[in-house]
Amino acid sequence: MPSRRFRWLVAKEFRELMASRAFWLLLLMIGPLVGHGFITAVDTYAEASGIAGGPAALAQGLSPLDGIFVPAFGAYDLAVTLLFPFVAIRLVAAEKASGAWKLLLQSPASSATMLLAKGLTLLAGWVFAWIPGLCALVLWKLYGGTLHTPEMLNLLLGHLLRFVLAAGLAVAAGAIANGAASAAIATLGFTVGTWALEFIAAGRGGVLAKLASYTPTAALRVFEQGQFRPGTVLVTSAIGITGFVAAGIWLHEGRTVRIRCLASVALLLIFTLFVVSASRLRTAWDLSENRRNSFSAADEAALARVRHPLRVTVFLSPEDPRLMDLDRNILAKLERILPEMEIVHAAHFRSGLFETPGDHYGEVWYEMAGRKSMTRSTTEQIVLDNLYQLAQVSPPSRTESEYPGHPLPARPRGAAWLYYAAWPLATCLAGWVHLRVWS
Repeated sequence: MPSRRFRWLVAKEFRELMASRAFWLLLLMIGPLVGHGFITAVDTYAEASGIAGGPAALAQGLSPLDGIFVPAFGAYDLAVTLLFPFVAIRLVAAEKASGAWKLLLQSPASSATMLLAKGLTLLAGWVFAWIPGLCALVLWKLYGGTLHTPEMLNLLLGHLLRFVLAAGLAVAAGAIANGAASAAIATLGFTVGTWALEFIAAGRGGVLAKLASYTPTAALRVFEQGQFRPGTVLVTSAIGITGFVAAGIWLHEGRTVRIRCLASVALLLIFTLFVVSASRLRTAWDLSENRRNSFSAADEAALARVRHPLRVTVFLSPEDPRLMDLDRNILAKLERILPEMEIVHAAHFRSGLFETPGDHYGEVWYEMAGRKSMTRSTTEQIVLDNLYQLAQVSPPSRTESEYPGHPLPARPRGAAWLYYAAWPLATCLAGWVHLRVWS
């Protein structure tokens, strides 16, 4: 029966995963990594909340998402980049090197079914590795902290998509490369390449900036900021799924290399067309409790009446902190609301040290419906008032932010014992027992 055969495949892959020392090493290290991030974050949060007896510093800026959960779950980004690829590659490269994959291809199960079983097994292992992170949520609640469910689920979705992307790349590398070592180098090389792309594209705009927005780090950053973007979800998922499909193509050893190369080119073409279409989706939802990615409700209602395209010309270098403020506080929010918007980065140098007064350095020009205006300010209210004048829209009356902040002067009681003692001991014991039984 197909269902019984599939369950057998999943059970086989799960036994292979449990027999992997790399997987147990991942579990052993993830506890202290999450614990260090969580404990440090709670201590810092408590100091900002006035645990020493003073008042909370800027209570409206104290958000558990930024202060606690992003640092704690940041350990998973590190683990999925440097540790998890070795676990995923082993499930493919070991069978390929030993010849077991050729025997499995003679079974009634298709290669797609076998790869699906591997994917589900990796997902189960990664969910198990989430236990320390989920324990951080429980501890925070026990300390008296608050959880905003939409932004927390959105953060978990971001890390899940990060896993899908990494799993697809690692499985594809394991299928294409000649050995596990080569596959690991290729996977880490891709990661380093995405870091270089982000650095090169910083402040440049255009195609490079668009590509850099879908690198693993940049995609995860969207969810860490409390945004849900369907375009990012689709592109990230497509990268992971394409990796599994590419693995299926190259593991079909009955086909010639030429046929597999042609199939890979066709797959790359389909993937490119899909990514281009998905990247045009500008829809985004702000799920953060403090609405950090949105203007006030009054300003958004006023901006919704703007129907003309907006062109922004920025004379700020990528290393200028004012550009970061402008992107985060103004431009990113405008892109979610305005029907059409174009951003042009016109600075000549990366640092801004060699710009001359005639280069207009520091100016930001806004153009709409044939009207232009310039400001050097990156303050939200000044820029918005400037835009209302260009669009000939009456500025709204503004009110103070309704987000109260969540100060919590609490110490991470019991966290050190859990992450630095209980979890490593339990992992070592479980790994020793399991490897001893199945060795």
